[in-house]
Amino acid sequence: MSDKSEKRPPVITIINRHYPPNPGITGESAWDMAKYLIEKYQAEVHIVHIDRTYDGGGQIRQPIGVLHPVKTIYEGKNGLLKLISGTLDGLFLVLKARKLKKGKVIVMTSPPLLPFWASLFLKNWVLWSMDLFPEGFAAAGTVKADNFVYRTILKQTYRTAPQHLIALGPNQATFVKQSYQQQIPTTILPCGVLFHQENDPNVPTWKNADGKIYFGYCGNLGQAHSDEFLLRFIDNLDTQKHHLILAVYGEKAERVLAYAQGRAGITILKSVPRSQLHFIDIHLVSLLQEWTHIAVPSKAVSSICAGAAMLFCGNKQADTWALLHKAAWLVEENNQIDAQIKSFLASLSIAEMQQKRTNAQQLIQELQTMVVNAYEDVRELGRVS
Repeated sequence: MSDKSEKRPPVITIINRHYPPNPGITGESAWDMAKYLIEKYQAEVHIVHIDRTYDGGGQIRQPIGVLHPVKTIYEGKNGLLKLISGTLDGLFLVLKARKLKKGKVIVMTSPPLLPFWASLFLKNWVLWSMDLFPEGFAAAGTVKADNFVYRTILKQTYRTAPQHLIALGPNQATFVKQSYQQQIPTTILPCGVLFHQENDPNVPTWKNADGKIYFGYCGNLGQAHSDEFLLRFIDNLDTQKHHLILAVYGEKAERVLAYAQGRAGITILKSVPRSQLHFIDIHLVSLLQEWTHIAVPSKAVSSICAGAAMLFCGNKQADTWALLHKAAWLVEENNQIDAQIKSFLASLSIAEMQQKRTNAQQLIQELQTMVVNAYEDVRELGRVS
């Protein structure tokens, strides 16, 4: 590489549906990367995003970088129209980025089928794989895996490989490369890593000095997650030793909240601020078997980065377990969930919980290092357009 290119600030374009001030973890992840590259390397970062509001988790941040909003054709709640709009949104975003011609283009995976359009219209692009689509449609049961249209879109999505892959974990990376049927230079970038997290020193009203182990499910309970896991956890809760904090939203939340209403040992909240996550000893995280590698829950990583431990209900091959098992316990989602939870809660001790929390502190540094290394990889990509 020439001395001139060594000194030139990196130039990148990130494509994603969401971006601050609209909340949403994918937009916040793009924001984190942009902030790092701009502040440390004076990078020129362009963000191509949909100009709309998203009802989701996260915190309000002020946008950074050069924004290129794209209007959506539909903002209503109709399922079919949302699907059509989301599909076209991806096309419009990719065409906007191609027209800009601003450095290396990093394609995220929201809206669904964004990589499908990238494979048709972009060259030398980078895939930043969050939730994977069209596979997510099959995992959710929206379409059957043998559907002709689905298989055609899936084939086209993986026809043209990106120049570089940014994956949420090593196992998702392997899955994606197998889908492309070729090796691709890869960077691992976990989602949900918190830097400079300010922990509130003031004990919240829901945390009592009662010597109990506090569990918490805080976040989305959607298509990819197991409401059955939460229901069976509630059934087996020993209120003499345990307390459960429920702060859930999403399409499966109502059933769980109704089931938990009025039960001893459970506190239901609207939300738990990130600054209070450390007051929960063990966070509950779930991922259905069919979503393994297609989604990697960011709340698992955020929980560990808050210094808490985790009980994960999912597949042992999932990156959530691969990356975080030192600070976690596993309930295998495709096995007898009730019996596994019963056994776990019966044998769990405060000393064991504290050891896992200690392990979480060690993992924080490892995860933060992975993120910084990933951002440095992107810096290099941005200097070679």
